[in-house]
Amino acid sequence: MDIQFIRRLAELLEKSAIDEIEVVEGDSKVRITRHTAPAHPAPAITYAQPAPAMATTPTIVGTAPPPAAAVEVPPQGYMIKSPMVGTFYRASSPESPPFVEEGSMVKAGQTLCIIEAMKLLNEIEADVSGKVIKVLAGNGQPVEYGEPLFIIAPGD
Repeated sequence: MDIQFIRRLAELLEKSAIDEIEVVEGDSKVRITRHTAPAHPAPAITYAQPAPAMATTPTIVGTAPPPAAAVEVPPQGYMIKSPMVGTFYRASSPESPPFVEEGSMVKAGQTLCIIEAMKLLNEIEADVSGKVIKVLAGNGQPVEYGEPLFIIAPGD
């Protein structure tokens, strides 16, 4: 592989929503990943203008946190993530019932969904036994590598 090819791969990675790309050519192998740190918004600091009769020291006013009731806490449990990019399907066909529903008990190795990638149907299995707390992906929706699909509360 030449350096120009690798540069084009890196540029492709930067211009797309892809986080990782791997190319194998004969005995050569190159993997390019993009690790971006989560962006944390800086707190807003406002300097209030004092009234003419008041002191001239600035006052720092910060943004107030949202009320506790408005904060949504994600369900806790084991997260099943997509092992590939593709289209998420909850059932084997449109007429079939979903493999699992929220509240279903699953065993390790049980099929949870199908991801279609390059016209191949890939069954995604549970890594752990437990109760399905949340189905995070929508039927027929595209999913990315590493995207959370299910949350399972481990147990018998």
